[in-house]
Amino acid sequence: MNSTPVIEIKNLHRRYGKQDAVNGLSLTVKPGRCYGFFGRNGAGKTTTIKCLLNLLRPTSGTVRVFGLDPQKDEVAVKSRIAYVPDAVAFYPWMTVRDTLNYLASFRTNWNHDIEADLLKRFGLKQDQKATSMSKGQKTQLALIGAICPEPELLILDEPTSGLDPIVRREFNETVIGAYQSGDPGSRTVFVSTHLISEFEGLIDEFTIIEQGRELLTMQADAARDRFKKIRVRFAQPPAKFDLPGVLNVKQSGREVEILANGTSDELIAKLKTYQPEELQTESLTLEEIFVASNHIAKTKS
Repeated sequence: MNSTPVIEIKNLHRRYGKQDAVNGLSLTVKPGRCYGFFGRNGAGKTTTIKCLLNLLRPTSGTVRVFGLDPQKDEVAVKSRIAYVPDAVAFYPWMTVRDTLNYLASFRTNWNHDIEADLLKRFGLKQDQKATSMSKGQKTQLALIGAICPEPELLILDEPTSGLDPIVRREFNETVIGAYQSGDPGSRTVFVSTHLISEFEGLIDEFTIIEQGRELLTMQADAARDRFKKIRVRFAQPPAKFDLPGVLNVKQSGREVEILANGTSDELIAKLKTYQPEELQTESLTLEEIFVASNHIAKTKS
């Protein structure tokens, strides 16, 4: 298997005037992964993606895609990737059929079976013009155009934000899964999204950024093993107790919810000394880890 990273970013800086949109970011994406890129609006996600695509030039640092410099080897890089931005637009006079034919003309490979299947799944009419399409329909068309060439790297920037919940679930579970399973170990997805819960079962690894800086990078399974939610109920509202190393504690009457960072066994043992009526533990979801990421960043080793 090819060991060259699909994406490799080292100490990336991108400045707008005096403002750092990306500030010293580094990350590595291995082939065949579904990599989550999480952050709040304005965190620097889209700027980072535009540097990958040579739509923006880094102020400093290095960006490599398939080991190549997107500035120097732009055609070689872009012939192997597909990109769906957070806002898509098409030539208004073109129909769905015209648009797909146009996109296919730039590609050496185009899977017509996938195209037919996705048109049917999404319910797009081939004679419909772009001017009459909703935001969600335009996003669907962009997704078809990105997946049919069967690229080695699929870069998605908020890919499902314009879709209704049913279509979003269909896209995540069926379309992305089918794309990667078509050539296991070789097809890579790099997805920037705030709808983290909808990608929960697909993400292999993730990076959370804040103000252009990396807060946390982890394998998804390792993160679920490490970060736990402990719910405890006592017979009487507990007095304040000492629980060092926890991420967060919320108390409501007799019930206490604790977010633990790799210390759940020790915390459970200590909590049992307070003789709780009930004690439950579960892994945090990736969305909950994202919400708690600022706490995690302060305590991570």
